[in-house]
Amino acid sequence: MSLRPLGLALGSGGARGWCHIGVLRALQDQGVRPAMVAGCSMGALVGAAWAGGRLDSLENWARSLSSTSFMGMIDLRLDRSGMMRGAAIMEMLRDLGLPETIEELEFPFIAVATDMQTGREVWLREGSLADAVRASISLPAILRPHRIDGRWLLDGGLINPVPVSAARALGARRILSVNPNDKGGGPLWEPSEGRLWSALQAPELLDKLPDPVRKLLPERDAGPLDPTYFDVVSASIDVLTEFLRKSREAADPADLALAADLTDMSTLEFYRAGHAIDEGTRITCAAADRIAQLAEG
Repeated sequence: MSLRPLGLALGSGGARGWCHIGVLRALQDQGVRPAMVAGCSMGALVGAAWAGGRLDSLENWARSLSSTSFMGMIDLRLDRSGMMRGAAIMEMLRDLGLPETIEELEFPFIAVATDMQTGREVWLREGSLADAVRASISLPAILRPHRIDGRWLLDGGLINPVPVSAARALGARRILSVNPNDKGGGPLWEPSEGRLWSALQAPELLDKLPDPVRKLLPERDAGPLDPTYFDVVSASIDVLTEFLRKSREAADPADLALAADLTDMSTLEFYRAGHAIDEGTRITCAAADRIAQLAEG
């Protein structure tokens, strides 16, 4: 291993986090081999797949998602703490063929989560890999919290959206970070084009809704849409994580930070993986010279 090993800090971003796949693909094409990875939320999912040699399988699964199959993972009930079935995510993680434990991965790995009771940052670096990733991706109001060792854990993006500090804890001396949520100085939210609303109107989702809830939904052709549930959740997460990211970056910056411009993509459009992956490839290729300098130490 290099005396100055290169570590990756892969940030949160919901569906935008698919861009990490493109980043890792481009790094491989450039001959850059990181020594370790710290991931938060989708960064934890993609980072685990890479560290476990299953990035191909994850990419195939991500690209196969459609709005219909994504909505099929939703189990909307008012007595639940999240919309999406945690069991479906755990099934996907098992199907990828990843090692059972973090210790069995080819590269050192940390998944960042948030303790729901204390609000403290939790670094998951040993034990069940599927549990660690599942906890790190527990996006509030979307995916139910996950319980590990008596603690209910939430998405790591609530506390450390781009986990540079966790990568340092793994022993990285040079860090390449990836932020899927760059806004380029633009607004954090703009009225959507109705893609998510159209998905919400899918019969397989509407059939699951209790009658009182279904009656609350406005008609699609009722004029200009107010912000939807998905819009509010997505924008709220963006506001929180952008503030935290800037605060963290000021105190502990990466040696090189890549930022994906996916302002045209909601954090919840998981079925648009190809678009995000392409952006990850683009930003990594654009920074190839700087990445080469960083990798050379």
